[in-house]
Amino acid sequence: MLRHAQKFSPAGMAGSVKQFLSSRSGSLAPMLVMAVIPLLLAVGFSVDYTSAIQTRSNMQNALDAAILSITTLPTTTTDADRQTALQQAYVANSGLGTVKLTAVNVAADGTASFSAKANYPMPTTFMSIARVNSVQVGVGSSVRKTPALVQTTFRVTKVSGYWGKTMYLYGTKFGDTVAKPLMTISYAYNGYGDPKGYGTTTVNTINGSTTTTVQKQVCTTKTVSNFNNLPVGAITQTSGSKKYVTTCADTFYPANGAGAVIDVSQMDQLYLEMDVPSGNPKVLKSNDPSTSDRLYIGVSQSTMPEVAVGQTVNIFTAVPCGQTGYQAWEDGGSAVPTSASVGTTQADFFYTVQGKCNYNQRPSETVLTQ
Repeated sequence: MLRHAQKFSPAGMAGSVKQFLSSRSGSLAPMLVMAVIPLLLAVGFSVDYTSAIQTRSNMQNALDAAILSITTLPTTTTDADRQTALQQAYVANSGLGTVKLTAVNVAADGTASFSAKANYPMPTTFMSIARVNSVQVGVGSSVRKTPALVQTTFRVTKVSGYWGKTMYLYGTKFGDTVAKPLMTISYAYNGYGDPKGYGTTTVNTINGSTTTTVQKQVCTTKTVSNFNNLPVGAITQTSGSKKYVTTCADTFYPANGAGAVIDVSQMDQLYLEMDVPSGNPKVLKSNDPSTSDRLYIGVSQSTMPEVAVGQTVNIFTAVPCGQTGYQAWEDGGSAVPTSASVGTTQADFFYTVQGKCNYNQRPSETVLTQ
C-alpha cells in the first residue's frame, strides 16, 4: 500500500535530526552521527545563509526607500520626527528589525547628507542544531542631496508685438495636484504703428488671492528725421522713409525692487505659460513638447538657443543659481527660428531670471551614496 508523502519542512527535518541524535539504540548510531553531522551542518548553513542573503537584500531595499523619503521633509523637522518617519517608511516597505538615523547634515550652501542603518536578528533553522539560534543581519544607507532652486526672480527687459499676451509662472506645491499661478507678466500694445510694435508691460506676483505689482515697463514710440543723439537704450526702426525711435522706462515697486521675487521652496513642479489670444497656437507651455520650442534659454542677451523640438523644460534647472540667466519667447507671429542669433531678434518677450538655491524638499535632487 502506498503511503501519502509528507510535506518537507526545514523545521521538521531539524526536529527529526535532533530526535535521531538523541536516540541511544543501535550500534551504528555513533558512526552515523559522525557521518551525518558534517553533511547536515553544510546543508543547514547553506539554507540559512541563502535566507540571510535574501533578508539582507529586502532590508536594504526598504532602508533605501525609507531614507530617500525623509529627505523630502522640511529643514525645520526635528531629528526625533525624522527618526519616526524613517521607521514608519522602513516598516511600510517591509523592512525587518529596527532602523536608526545615524547622521543628518545640512551645509550652509544647502547640500545635505543623511545616513541610517538597520539591524535584524534573523532566526535560523538548521544552524540551531549547532545552537546558533539567530544571526544578525545589518544594512546601511546614505544619501546626498544637492542644493536646488528655492527662489527665483523675473525681470522684464523688453516686450514687443502687436498682439496682447500674458506670461504666467505656475507652481504645484508638495502634496497638491493642481498648479496655481505665482506670477503674471501682461503686455498691451501701444498702437503707434511702428514695424515691431511696443507697449506697456506689467509684472505681478501672486500669493494666494493677493496680487502685487512689482514692475511696470512703459515704452513710447515716436517718428524722427534721423537717429542722431539717441538716448541710452533707444530702439530704432525703419519702415520705408519713416524712422521710429522707442524708449522704455521701468518703474519698480518698491523703487529698489528687483522684479518678481518668488518663493518656490515649497513647489514640487514649475512651468511657464504664455497665453496669446490672437496667436496660433494660443497657449504656449514650457512643459508641453509641442510648444516649448518657442522658448529660448541662454547665458546672455545675444546667446539664447531655442529649446529643441519635442522637449520639455525643467524650470528648476532652467533658472541658474546665483547668476543671471536670459530667456525669451516667440509669441507665434513668426515661424520658430533655428538659430540663437535669429531668436534674439525675432522673439517678442525678453526677461532675465536669477535663482537662489538651497536645501529643497524635491526628491529628484537626492542620490544614494551607499
